[in-house]
Amino acid sequence: MRVLHTGDWHIGKLVHGVHMTEDQRWVLDQLIDLLEEERVEVLIIAGDVYDRSIPPTEAVELLDQVLSQVVMKLGIKVILISGNHDSPDRLDFGGKLLKDQGLHIVGKLKIDQEPIVLEDEFGEIHFHPIPYNDPAVTKAVYGMEGSVSHDEAMAEILSAIRKRMDESVRNVVVSHGFVVGSKDPETSESERPLSIGGTEYVKVKHFDGFDYVALGHLHRPQKVGKETIRYAGSLLKYSFSEAQQHKSITLLDLKEKGNIIIREKNLAPRRDLRVIQGSLDDLLNKEVYTLGNQTDYIHAILTDQEKLYEPMQKLRSVYPNILQLERERSEQERTLSSFLQREMIGKDPTDLFSEFYSKVTGGNVLSQQAQRAFEKVFSEIQQEERDNT
Repeated sequence: MRVLHTGDWHIGKLVHGVHMTEDQRWVLDQLIDLLEEERVEVLIIAGDVYDRSIPPTEAVELLDQVLSQVVMKLGIKVILISGNHDSPDRLDFGGKLLKDQGLHIVGKLKIDQEPIVLEDEFGEIHFHPIPYNDPAVTKAVYGMEGSVSHDEAMAEILSAIRKRMDESVRNVVVSHGFVVGSKDPETSESERPLSIGGTEYVKVKHFDGFDYVALGHLHRPQKVGKETIRYAGSLLKYSFSEAQQHKSITLLDLKEKGNIIIREKNLAPRRDLRVIQGSLDDLLNKEVYTLGNQTDYIHAILTDQEKLYEPMQKLRSVYPNILQLERERSEQERTLSSFLQREMIGKDPTDLFSEFYSKVTGGNVLSQQAQRAFEKVFSEIQQEERDNT
């Protein structure tokens, strides 16, 4: 069975105030062509199909158009789970009706979730969808006691799946979360944290025994621990921290049990996200700006130390889709920043907040009542972190 593993479409995404819907339509049109050319039988969308829980109208319309073509025109089965950006209730609506058409949407966690069973010449393949869920939801659904971390929640869910799993067939997990192995995966700024203090991590060992694990959440395509536990990555670059990432989607040939062929396929963006750096004169030089697509989304870092007149306006005349401009910090500024960071180490948080308050208010002193309020809030945050570790 040929399966295309994707995730993190983030339809409706805004990048520095720019709607990415047309860029997403561009790349999704290519995805549909790829599905047809490669004769894909199952499309996986591993969460974060939308960028927000209440997506804009044009985002809903785009997803409807894409899924209609994939399911109704091409006859391809779709397995779609909710991510941390999605609304489980909204995605779940109509799920039972759509299942008969080959569109399997799993938005909410259920203790009795049955696998999606598909079949090819090698027998059955059981797909186990695990939509994103806050640990508190897992705790309530599974009747767990005490505080529950993301890792403990996932361990409980997978343990329940294993109890009723047929190990003689091929088993594929579709999940959304922050799975870590022996080394930290590569992250980006556009991934919304699932929790604070590292408690969002899920150990990769919990997925042992499954034939393939299709993950969503991290935007860089990458394996976790071994080749068959993978993030497909996002369809597009959604922050300048992803500028150097190579985006792809994952094509799987699931043959007999234990035999999987994995390939990465590329989709060409309408516009790339690029970081350029140099003096204003250099970046406005035709020999420089014609090296790349001038209509790309640009983050420019200017190395000039002297004052500049309307640099953004001048750059926009050459790079019409420039989104961000910053000045490179001088050696003196970098040294001062490093010094201030060292100065903060070991200081009492209340003292640091008092100093900050004094600076931003022109020398006012933080009142005793305000200090107590800060200490109370800070203590509650620390306690929440301890409870989740």
